[in-house]
Amino acid sequence: MICETWTDKLDAYLDGELPDAEARALGDHLRGCSGCAAESLSRVQQKRAVHVAGQRFTPDPAFRLRIQKNIAARQPSRWTWLRFPILATAAVLLIAGAVSLNLNSRRRGEQQLMSELADLHVATLASSNPVDVVSTDRHTVKPWFAGKIPFTFNLPELQDSPFVLLGAKVSYLNQSPGAELIFRVRQHQISVFIFQERALGNMRADNAVQSALSFSVRSWSHNGLHYFVISDVGAQDLDKLSELLKAAG
Repeated sequence: MICETWTDKLDAYLDGELPDAEARALGDHLRGCSGCAAESLSRVQQKRAVHVAGQRFTPDPAFRLRIQKNIAARQPSRWTWLRFPILATAAVLLIAGAVSLNLNSRRRGEQQLMSELADLHVATLASSNPVDVVSTDRHTVKPWFAGKIPFTFNLPELQDSPFVLLGAKVSYLNQSPGAELIFRVRQHQISVFIFQERALGNMRADNAVQSALSFSVRSWSHNGLHYFVISDVGAQDLDKLSELLKAAG
């Protein structure tokens, strides 16, 4: 059953608009309430569908180029020196427009990627069976992926660290299989996604500190693979687990 106390705050939580204290409290509640977790997943999927629909009719660069050619074809063939300042101004505007279009395209690709990762993470949080292989032993989890994904990776040694490996499963991005590793630190769950670089397609994933809805993300590339660490834990925990993964890689 969905708790009415938290229902009105779900949208603000998913949009990253709740104060830190309330966001942490709601995050703790979602981990223990299957009804609210399921409602949260439903709203994430709805937001994603709206976002995708909003991008469906965005003009592409080819459309812009056709318009430019049509305008150019209608210009008089005879030019005078008075028209050169106009051409120069138009050229500047076109270059600025191309740069803006490229930046917007990169930004949309990054937003789409972060949205998909958040969906995968929330789906894991809301699932009653979040992993396909249950094990705290890295030597059990790594071989389990053999034949299930087209690459291999190394898992870190977690001894003397606050992190616990809960298990793993196969996740998909752009219909390409990758690894999702589930870690726990105190009462928080962290998802680590590993995909081949080519699986990202047109979606951007610059090596950076990023955010996805109300979650924080760390990402980097190594040997043709791209790693994503996503959770609502503090920055220090995310950075520490990221460093362990980088050292193992």
